[in-house]
Amino acid sequence: MKKHALTLIGVLSLLLAAGSAFAQTIDVKGDVPFNFIVNKATVPAGQYELKSLSGDGKTLTLRGPDGKPVGIFSSIRAESLKASDKTKLVFKRYGDRYFLSQIWVAGERAGCQLPMSAREKELAMNSTSERVVLRAELR
Repeated sequence: MKKHALTLIGVLSLLLAAGSAFAQTIDVKGDVPFNFIVNKATVPAGQYELKSLSGDGKTLTLRGPDGKPVGIFSSIRAESLKASDKTKLVFKRYGDRYFLSQIWVAGERAGCQLPMSAREKELAMNSTSERVVLRAELR
């Protein structure tokens, strides 16, 4: 019985370690030449830093040009068959409104996807979107 318990604990430890190996840490900065929306906040053009707050890489913080936090938001994991060729910020544009959509790090097959806000869902129902990709850099 004791042997089975130790084996179970060992297997669970390995599973937890393997799961944390897939966690992605985000620490990038990018110069955004247009106003954009993250969750409910509209932020002006400028240089922004995005950084993981949690070990699983799902909770991110956005800091503005002055270094002050603009917001904290959640993301979900995005997958690609190929590793990203560059570190980049991906926006969806509806008319003159830009929404931060994804964050990718060069060499990684996993990125961060931001859920669509209610505002973006409304615009998506009534118009088409264009994908805008901006180069970012690791910090």
